[in-house]
Amino acid sequence: MLKQSLQYKLSQKLSPQQIQLMKLIQLPTQAFEQRLKQEIEENPALENGKESLDTFEENVQDDFDDSESIDAQDINIDDYLSDDEIPSYKTQANNYSADDDEKSIPYAGGTTFNQHLLSQLHTFSFNEQEEIIAEFLIGSIDESGYIRRDLEDIVDDLAFTQNIFSSKKEIEKLLSIVQGLDPAGVGSRDLKECLQIQLQRKKEKPSRKLALEIVDTSFDAFAKKHYKKILQRHNISEIELRGAISEIEKLNPKPGGAFIGSNKIAEQIVPDFTISITDGELDLTLNSRNAPELHVSREYNNLMLGYKESKNKTKSQRDAVMFIKQKLDAAKWFIDAIRQRQQTLFVTMNAIMHHQSEYFLTGDERKLKPMILKDIADTINMDISTVSRVANSKYCSTPYGTKLIKEFFSESMKNDQGEDVSTREIKKILEQVVQEEDKKKPCTDDKLSKLLKEKGYPIARRTIAKYREQLDIPVARLRKKL
Repeated sequence: MLKQSLQYKLSQKLSPQQIQLMKLIQLPTQAFEQRLKQEIEENPALENGKESLDTFEENVQDDFDDSESIDAQDINIDDYLSDDEIPSYKTQANNYSADDDEKSIPYAGGTTFNQHLLSQLHTFSFNEQEEIIAEFLIGSIDESGYIRRDLEDIVDDLAFTQNIFSSKKEIEKLLSIVQGLDPAGVGSRDLKECLQIQLQRKKEKPSRKLALEIVDTSFDAFAKKHYKKILQRHNISEIELRGAISEIEKLNPKPGGAFIGSNKIAEQIVPDFTISITDGELDLTLNSRNAPELHVSREYNNLMLGYKESKNKTKSQRDAVMFIKQKLDAAKWFIDAIRQRQQTLFVTMNAIMHHQSEYFLTGDERKLKPMILKDIADTINMDISTVSRVANSKYCSTPYGTKLIKEFFSESMKNDQGEDVSTREIKKILEQVVQEEDKKKPCTDDKLSKLLKEKGYPIARRTIAKYREQLDIPVARLRKKL
């Protein structure tokens, strides 16, 4: 049985332009430049710079639906042509200089950590099988300088991948050679072995001999800082133990880390905003690389004009006009999206700057006010998701360093006077309390909770533990020093 009925449904659909804008907003400066370059390469109607004599009419009348078939005759050519005798670029003001920002990214050269080890290995004399195994062992070393795989697994891998049948004893023999390479400690299977190798290669003296003995026989007690057990087990004084600990603290727990860090590509953060202080007032500027000059190609403008003036319009000309229309519309949408992106970024950051004005004027993190995404969204009358896109991936250059914008956001807690304070402020005070504590008797979480309550911040012990972990502060036992 057929039946007709009416149904009302409320739905929200995003246009392609809105989706394009949201994607552009969340891009940081360097990714945005890549996206801009890609769009210019893909759309020949879009050009970068000031050399154009005509610009695309901003208010294009789009009276047709893309889902319907459109004939070239239906396109109003005048909508795509500018009749202004003065090119609009001459009336535009741009306060940004092309030299404002350094666009080159430095690169580091040199050999890799793996190549550095292989070059040392080639000074030894091996037979063909031993050389393959030794190189395989070096290939198994991670960035920290460790081999974190069981030797039995390496034996199996050599059999399956290299068709080399060896024994664990042979692997251990070659591993001892690899562990003799520089830097000291490379090829270790755990931290204990790493420290042992480094101590064994140092010139012997009483404190180092005791340090090696402690690592050999009391490593677990040392790692957990059970100093009383170590004193009793080795029958030594606190002064002797302090000297041994000093020797161990000079060792490198990640022997590969320093080498790899010096040969990586230098990472460069490009701030999207700059906040400066002028005559006691905050001044916000948007990185000039976020404000490119874009215009529609004059050549495409002339093609439209030629079609309009043509008396006999061929099919090929009509097809060309349809293609030109598509490219001109895409160029117009992209230019509009860029302008909206600039405005959204500036308005959002301006609201953040004024909300946290005390921090930006002083640089004291304790002056950071509680601020969540909704606070800024309500201030600028935008959606929370828009503010989130701006905050999550953008950086701001301040007089106190370059900061990730999302670091300015924090939840609120009430102090003993009932005032809302930022959790960032509480974490900063927690750091100070830990720094000032007696390292011979570090404060437990309960003690830290009581100390913060005395300062006017009633924080529970479990909250102290959570903040301590977020700040990478170890438990009291691991903060203990002799």
